[in-house]
Amino acid sequence: MAKSLFDKVWQAHSVRELPSGQTQLFIGLHLVHEVTSPQAFQMLREDALPVPYPDRTVATVDHIIPTDTDMRPFDDEQAEGMMSAIEKNCAEFGIKLLDRKSGSQGIVHVIGPELGLTQPAMTIACGDSHTSTHGAFGAIAFGIGTSQVRDVLASQCLAMVKPKLRRVDVAGTLPRGVYAKDVILHIIRVLGVKGGVGYAYEFAGEVFDRMSMEERMTVCNMSIEGGARCGYVNPDQTTFDYLRGRRFAPQGEAFDRAVTWWKSMASEPGAPYDDVASIDGSKLAPVITWGINPGQAIGVDEKIPDASDFDADERQTVEDAHAYMGWKPAQSIAGTKIDVAFIGSCTNGRISDLREAAKIAKLGKVKANVRALVVPGSQDVARQAESEGLPDVFRAAGFDWRLPGCSMCLAMNPDKLIGNEICASSSNRNFKGRQGSSSGRTLLMSPAMVAAAAIEGVVVDVREMLK
Repeated sequence: MAKSLFDKVWQAHSVRELPSGQTQLFIGLHLVHEVTSPQAFQMLREDALPVPYPDRTVATVDHIIPTDTDMRPFDDEQAEGMMSAIEKNCAEFGIKLLDRKSGSQGIVHVIGPELGLTQPAMTIACGDSHTSTHGAFGAIAFGIGTSQVRDVLASQCLAMVKPKLRRVDVAGTLPRGVYAKDVILHIIRVLGVKGGVGYAYEFAGEVFDRMSMEERMTVCNMSIEGGARCGYVNPDQTTFDYLRGRRFAPQGEAFDRAVTWWKSMASEPGAPYDDVASIDGSKLAPVITWGINPGQAIGVDEKIPDASDFDADERQTVEDAHAYMGWKPAQSIAGTKIDVAFIGSCTNGRISDLREAAKIAKLGKVKANVRALVVPGSQDVARQAESEGLPDVFRAAGFDWRLPGCSMCLAMNPDKLIGNEICASSSNRNFKGRQGSSSGRTLLMSPAMVAAAAIEGVVVDVREMLK
């Protein structure tokens, strides 16, 4: 019987079935950062537990570090405490720490792929919900909680219930000015923020076949926003070309042997799925969120919907979004004034994202009333951008070029919204208070759309600027 990649990887990493009905799943790669790991390490100490496979865990710092300075100690005592803790914990337990001194620091879901740590047919876990990013390589990658971080450190295993599998097929060719971010926002809009609960998503179809690895990462990154446990794309030549020669990838003949195995793990024709969803990518427009969850999204040329347009169980959330965001039904989202523009995050802080945004930044100057930030996803991304002159392009346009970090995506650092500012953001969540202000408002969109909004001072259709 034909099998999917998901079934093959799950079976290959299954240690045993537990009495609870869960699977004891071996985790091939464990990524940690400074925010969700201190308590996990302390639990190990309290139980006198070692880390038996320290070479399978890699740490970095991203969430709390400031992006405007690398001076220590940090002004924020709590941030400095977390930073000191991960330095101590990694040293004590023999775990590789990629901090700023290493030259390889960055957002955990950016550095894993770019260093070749992330590979096809792996199981990957991290104490961060957007671990699904790594599924772009044909890995099965899960975000986990702090107690599970402890479990992986102590046993290299997780106890998990196997999700069902949905294939999400996106056919056609994306129009110019429509990007991977628009694809995933549209998928979440169609299937819902709870539509993926209990599922893993396999992304497939012509659109994904043509996507670069960085575009696939953007889509898989936001699988979790659609409720899915994880999301992945089958590995192909694009995957192998990306990985060849990377620091932690197999080298030489070992790489060729790995490719043979990776190919064998891809989903087979006729593999069974619990559900299939089909979308025509050729009909997509740039997508923007208008509400307080990523599923509340519309095309840039659409109007804010009325609560009556939704099922009864969704109407209260729609009304809450109208009240919080200050919308009136049938209002155009185009023309909405913005106060802040943020380009970065584990969703859209890679070099290709910055290149697309820079194409738009070249066309004008940031409006005087707009605060605009560009935050590369890693030190490697920053170096590549500098070699191409991208920081100069952004600075000339009036953007602030920053050091790598999570920055304003979740604002556990000094980069925050103030009051009820409206932010055009390339990040992944538009929840109430997500960007550091209890009344701040977030409009999710592609990096190119963010750059266009920064220049015009309002939400605009980037396709008009690309003509």
